[in-house]
Amino acid sequence: MSNFDEIQNREAGLHKKLSAKQMGMIAIGGAIGTGLFMGSKFAISFAGPAVIVSYAIGGLIAFALMACLAEMTVQHPTSGSFGAYAEHYISPLAGFLVRYCYWACIVLAVGTEITAVADYMKLWFPNVGSWVWIGFFSLTLLVVNAYSVKAFGLVEYWFSTIKVFAIIVFILLSIGILTQSNQGMNQVVTNLRGHGGFFPNGFSGVWIGVIISIFSYLSIEMIAVAAGEAKDPEKAVKKAFKSTALRLILFYLLSLFLIVTLVPWTVLIGADATSPFVMVMKIVGIPYADSILNFIVIVAALSAMNSMLYISTRMLFSLSRAGDAPKVFGRISSNGVPVNALLLSAVGIGIASIVYTINPASAFPIMIALSMFGALFTWGSIFVTHMFFRKQMTQQNIELKFKIPASRFISLFGFIAILSITVTTWFTNEFKSTLQFGVPLVLVLIFCFYLKRSTVKLNLNSGEETLK
Repeated sequence: MSNFDEIQNREAGLHKKLSAKQMGMIAIGGAIGTGLFMGSKFAISFAGPAVIVSYAIGGLIAFALMACLAEMTVQHPTSGSFGAYAEHYISPLAGFLVRYCYWACIVLAVGTEITAVADYMKLWFPNVGSWVWIGFFSLTLLVVNAYSVKAFGLVEYWFSTIKVFAIIVFILLSIGILTQSNQGMNQVVTNLRGHGGFFPNGFSGVWIGVIISIFSYLSIEMIAVAAGEAKDPEKAVKKAFKSTALRLILFYLLSLFLIVTLVPWTVLIGADATSPFVMVMKIVGIPYADSILNFIVIVAALSAMNSMLYISTRMLFSLSRAGDAPKVFGRISSNGVPVNALLLSAVGIGIASIVYTINPASAFPIMIALSMFGALFTWGSIFVTHMFFRKQMTQQNIELKFKIPASRFISLFGFIAILSITVTTWFTNEFKSTLQFGVPLVLVLIFCFYLKRSTVKLNLNSGEETLK
């Protein structure tokens, strides 16, 4: 097994410009996007008020993931992150599969964000074609990412600050509405227990909601990739990991609880409903609140899209430097950005545009279903990699730089949970395409991996014969 320093040296060249504050906001920026503002509507349609339970279970899994990544990232900060860890601690094939599945997942997830933005813009410009907004915002964020990592970090920091501030204001405003009304508690009980009860679709509805919650929390792992471009990775990672998971879980659970207590869940999923956040403000009658929140959810979607363009670019860059993608994608511009990798990573925007044009009503669920496999495969692989990582650390008697209590149990819990969710997708109409898309993808990737290895071996043997 090669020394991990070889992998870190292989991925050198990126500019280390990200601060601890920016890294924390990057993780929040990626995870608080359409998964919360728009995906929550999808989850509520299955789980009803029990969507709170769905996101609590998903939050536990996300917290477990952060714990496992924290230990590995502080030990080995690199842009290849969990792809590089899988390569080093399991096998080159594992690293190849994790990087490509994750790259495909994030590329498709970028598409969900931009289709959501096109939907949100209809509130203000109902007669303007969606392709206008897809083109405009996509080009803008591509320019930001291509300029420099410092520009990306600055834009993402302010994007994330705006939406975090907005969620806090939304939470305080919602609490104020509930507590100032004499009927507040009656309203809470009615909305939580009425309209089919707290579990209107039983536990099966809650479990499907968990699938959507995993997509919502997706990109929380982004902080591990960003560590490769942090000024002081060890300090920055420790600080960001400690705060990010708790903030995200708090924002998700508290805001969703207030949403389903303020408005009946059946109203939130109506044919005319958009984001549950926008619907709540519209229904309670706060002037211009729907437009203000619409602006916020657009910022949230653009923020998540910005982060996903960044992370998919770095994963493709890592693949190239590992020799598993064309060398052109491993090239770095004078300002420290792998521009070629960025341009290819934007392919999800094109796919989303096509899906949106063909079937605008189902574009968002379709893109979620397709990107879900990569998310589940990556998270499951991170938990497995962590088991191998801890085993080797113990065998070699290496002291960890950052240690999480009971992390071995945590990684086992996380893997079992992800495996259960993955199996569940096959038995749901909405997510059946997840495995239908994912299993062939893995088989094709395995074939490509061994084909590449055999080609390299053949070329080496041919070279030796020539020398003889």
